[in-house]
Amino acid sequence: MRGLAMMAAILLGTAAAVPAAEPAAPVSVLFKPAGVFDGVDGVVHVGWQVLVTGDRIAAVGPDLPVPAGTRVVALAGDTLMPGMIEGHGHLFLHPYDETSWDDQVLHEPLALRTARAVAQARATLLAGFTSERDLGTEGAGYADVGLKAAIDQGIVPGPRLAVATRAIVALGAYGPKGFEPGVAIPQGAEEVSGVEQMVAAVRRQIAAGADWIKLYADYRWRPGEESRATLSQDEIVAAVTAAHDAGRPVAVHAATAEGMRRAVAAGVDTIEHGYGGTPEIFAQMAARRIALCPTLAASDATSRYRGWTGSEPAPPAVALNRKSLALAVRAGVPICMGGDVGVFAHGDNAREMDLLVAAGMRPAQVLVAATSGNARWMRVSDRVGAVKPGLLADLVAVEGDPVADIRAVRRVRLVVKGGAIVER
Repeated sequence: MRGLAMMAAILLGTAAAVPAAEPAAPVSVLFKPAGVFDGVDGVVHVGWQVLVTGDRIAAVGPDLPVPAGTRVVALAGDTLMPGMIEGHGHLFLHPYDETSWDDQVLHEPLALRTARAVAQARATLLAGFTSERDLGTEGAGYADVGLKAAIDQGIVPGPRLAVATRAIVALGAYGPKGFEPGVAIPQGAEEVSGVEQMVAAVRRQIAAGADWIKLYADYRWRPGEESRATLSQDEIVAAVTAAHDAGRPVAVHAATAEGMRRAVAAGVDTIEHGYGGTPEIFAQMAARRIALCPTLAASDATSRYRGWTGSEPAPPAVALNRKSLALAVRAGVPICMGGDVGVFAHGDNAREMDLLVAAGMRPAQVLVAATSGNARWMRVSDRVGAVKPGLLADLVAVEGDPVADIRAVRRVRLVVKGGAIVER
């Protein structure tokens, strides 16, 4: 036994004497586009280059010194910009003209919805959107938490996700509806009634992995009715307090003036849709720096599903959406770029950017909203959203100049996430 112990000691001593292998030096890549849109100042800087070392941006500017062994990627005719950020998506939904929302929630198995979400996450990334705020699984429970983990661990490709899990709605105010009264039907969000249930739901969702809390301040009590405020002022205040105490921001679906008024008074972080906004409400949002995600693409898509061809005059829902955006911009409300993708096809995220420009915003404004703006509202501006030394190297190269023509963002030539070129 003593001989074995001595042998073990000799072997251990020998192993300890072997020096540990030096970690490999991070690889450097120099991107040489026609110009760089940094996501902040709204202009394309002609002749700028971007040096990436490992997963970070190391340097930005003209005629950068190149470390020995650096790989050079020429992007002649292209603009290099930050990876875009989808501000309002639902990876567990797909277009309603393929399958109705009710049927997706009630009849599609969770495994099918998850498999589809994996494919849709990849399509989003390949479209140049390297981050996304996913605002509710619409009946798919906490599956977004698992999808986020799979992307973070490199198991499947996709954007960096901030997830809202189940979302929260007033008892009886959401869907699916139209079944035998009193029969429990699976819902597209977690139902609550009263302050105590609200606080419990917020804390339960945060414990399960929610990065954001999503509330529905208003909705239709019955199919075919107009939307009305559903959550009380006290319920929304309780949700915001519980979420903010836990360091989580709050996004609120609000389509009516009263729903928006209650949300603004409660101190939420973003308002989604905002169709019924008034000059007074938008002035309050601007003063409190509450961002609006107008989701023009959602009203556009649903109107087309009902037969609209895009001709003018636009249907009332589209016209109202455009009007509310104009009021918000005039009031100085920060605009979140998010289209409610899932209502329409994932990978077509740029549809919202096209519509924002068509509704009167300048391309540079929309591009900033989709990059550093969304990074700010999503509280990730210390990591992504700009072409700036020290930030993660999430980049996209597009053919042409997107400041001159917003449609350039659809001509994606190259996607980089965390310094790695995404295989197309």
